[in-house]
Amino acid sequence: MSTQQHLRELDLADPLAALRDEFALPEGVIYLDGNSLGARPRAALARATQMIEQEWGEGLIRSWNTAQWSTLSARLGDKLAPLIGADSGEVVITDTTTVNLFKILAAGLRIQAERAPQRKIILSELHNFPADLYVIEGLADLLQQGYELRLIERPQDLPGLLDDQVALVLLTHVNYKSGHMYDMTATTGLIHQHGALALWDLAHSAGAVPVQLKAAKADYAIGCTYKYLNGGPGSPAFVWVSPDLCDQVWQPLSGWWGHARQFAMEPHYAPASGITRYLCGTQPLVSLGMVESGLDIFAKTSMQALRNKSLALTDLFIELVEARCKDHPLTLITPRDHAQRGSHVSFEHPEGYAVVQALIARGVIGDYREPRIMRFGFTPLYTSFQDVGAAVQALVEVLDSQQWREPQFQTRHSVT
Repeated sequence: MSTQQHLRELDLADPLAALRDEFALPEGVIYLDGNSLGARPRAALARATQMIEQEWGEGLIRSWNTAQWSTLSARLGDKLAPLIGADSGEVVITDTTTVNLFKILAAGLRIQAERAPQRKIILSELHNFPADLYVIEGLADLLQQGYELRLIERPQDLPGLLDDQVALVLLTHVNYKSGHMYDMTATTGLIHQHGALALWDLAHSAGAVPVQLKAAKADYAIGCTYKYLNGGPGSPAFVWVSPDLCDQVWQPLSGWWGHARQFAMEPHYAPASGITRYLCGTQPLVSLGMVESGLDIFAKTSMQALRNKSLALTDLFIELVEARCKDHPLTLITPRDHAQRGSHVSFEHPEGYAVVQALIARGVIGDYREPRIMRFGFTPLYTSFQDVGAAVQALVEVLDSQQWREPQFQTRHSVT
């Protein structure tokens, strides 16, 4: 059987194949960057039009009640909750990942300051997404209470740096560069054994891999909705807090939407109970509405079905690249072990940026991250097995012909 025939048969047998029709994918493009920006659900355009023409245009301010704008963050949080192992009433979609991270870091430090004031270390990863590290540095500088950021270089280094000085541990469940995935339950247990709180960034996990926050006994989690959840560029992020911790302190961005009696217009802050206190200001309603279009597609499948296809796609990609590009300087940095792999695959190449640009010119869209990392995301909702085969064929042709050497592929864009 030819490879192409085999890929066609895999697509015919794929129980998720019909979900591809839920997305407006451009002709002639193989999109392998849903780990950075998800594709547009077809329903998003109609939903945005409805919100602009009807709810805003006709309903005007009445839509806060008639269209239930005021509860949209919480209602969408309830739709997201099953995808991350949370319960109804425990998640809100609000603000940005960065803002939500600031909230949970501050809340966690307040709790630890009461429990064990000697704990001044915030532990994270050298190869974490930089924004997470920047927020930690900014908060430590703002508080001026001796907090210090320490970084582990490899996941296996974590146990050696946990001690009675660590207050919080912030880890990204699936690493944005390598695709390495932590065992959330085991890692959270290890963190708790040393008296620290476990904070998880789910930006590359939510909608891509099964997550069980409550079963893992995690403390806090944040993540974005514009990657695998397909909420649209810059769509609002989400925040989850363990019910055991939620009402112990209130987060410092004490905005009007987190007040217990919002329209009482009281001059002093009284935090709402539960996850509502993690709201802050008024949400971008049209963008928030488009998040719903992405979330509704997940109701047509299960995270386990998505995970099964994700692993099959990434296994196939790794196998084909290593078989057909073995004469080129490619180094796989994504774990082969299924238990440690997210839903994207990364290869290093000395001219990775130029190779990715040449692929994009051929209609195969991946992306590049420093240093020398070519990332290829596999979104099971809309990526086919034939997409994998065609992407590898394009990579072979770019490498064999050295097309990446052409001047136009050497010029760095501001966004890589």
